[in-house]
Amino acid sequence: MSVLEELKIPTGVAAADILPRLVDVLGGSAPAVLPVPASDPRETRRLRDALAPGNEIEDAAALVVATSGTTGTPKGAMLSASALRASGEATAVRLGGHGSWLLALPAHHIAGLQVLMRSVLAGTDPVILDVAGGFDTSLLPDAIGRMRGPRYTSLVPTQLVKILDDAAATEAVASLDAVLLGGAATPIPLRERAVAAGIRLIRTYGMSETAGGCVYDGVPLDGALLRIDSGRVVLGGSTIALGYRGMPDHPAFAEPGWFRTDDAGAVSGGVLSISGRLDEAISTGGLTVVPQVVEAALATHPLVRECAVLGLPDERLGQKVVVAVVAHEPLTLLDLRRHVAPTLDPTAAPRELYLVDALPTRGPGKLDRARLREILAASSPSR
Repeated sequence: MSVLEELKIPTGVAAADILPRLVDVLGGSAPAVLPVPASDPRETRRLRDALAPGNEIEDAAALVVATSGTTGTPKGAMLSASALRASGEATAVRLGGHGSWLLALPAHHIAGLQVLMRSVLAGTDPVILDVAGGFDTSLLPDAIGRMRGPRYTSLVPTQLVKILDDAAATEAVASLDAVLLGGAATPIPLRERAVAAGIRLIRTYGMSETAGGCVYDGVPLDGALLRIDSGRVVLGGSTIALGYRGMPDHPAFAEPGWFRTDDAGAVSGGVLSISGRLDEAISTGGLTVVPQVVEAALATHPLVRECAVLGLPDERLGQKVVVAVVAHEPLTLLDLRRHVAPTLDPTAAPRELYLVDALPTRGPGKLDRARLREILAASSPSR
């Protein structure tokens, strides 16, 4: 047994200081590491308390990366060096070769770490944006201009929204050879805007437990496996984690070599589509509503910039479907209900509208539904 070591990840260009350590991680020649954000003492304490650096860990583990949830106790996916290498090499194969990478995500989460590890495997120096104070699109033209050879980056949908509102940033990102987009569902209108602007999007699906994205545009990477069990997405293959640290009997890893996700999905023509989270379904008036399905319908309204659907308590229905919207211009609940009437059951259409300035996010850019629920509970719906 080796001992898990804490690896402090700086923000901005200083993140490049950890590249030599990542060389050792990928080579399996050093003790396993737990990445923690050097600039966030509170999050570092949370990760230390849950994942116990300084204590023994199985020798096969090279990296323990926390899931991005901010409620409850974080789980630590234990990844082997071979899983990390398999992920990076399979990505290079799918993209057509190794290249130069732009890091525009926090480097202590799996998506950001993978940008740095792909750079190590490629033998290239990453170009790094400092996102500690937020994602500043004005920095993109200069940063992308400093990249050489095939050029790639990894983003989340909230970043893409900001990029498309900035003409210079959009032009710069459109010059890249590929933009991996993951971390959250991508509304169809957002994807269409990006493609129309010339951005070469590749939608990725995966998580900490799979060493990041392992399904690109619905098709598994080389070495990745996929099946559907009673509507649930189950992933396997060369990039799967060894399990969760300190949770040897967790049911998600009950079948060796496979990880049972909480996502509902289907495969048609060899392509995976995700319909939503099984643990976020809303029970309203006897109907089960998947929030992401409603969000997809609402996102096609021309005045909706971003939206999120939740179930809130209701005496008659059990739960009522409500939506929080970041709007381009003011709109009403009636506008939205009329818009989705042709595609949604009336019970699934939102019964309350909350207009907000921004949607709360967690981790690398996922919607924080728990925080949004708190915000809406203290707010009054719009008319």
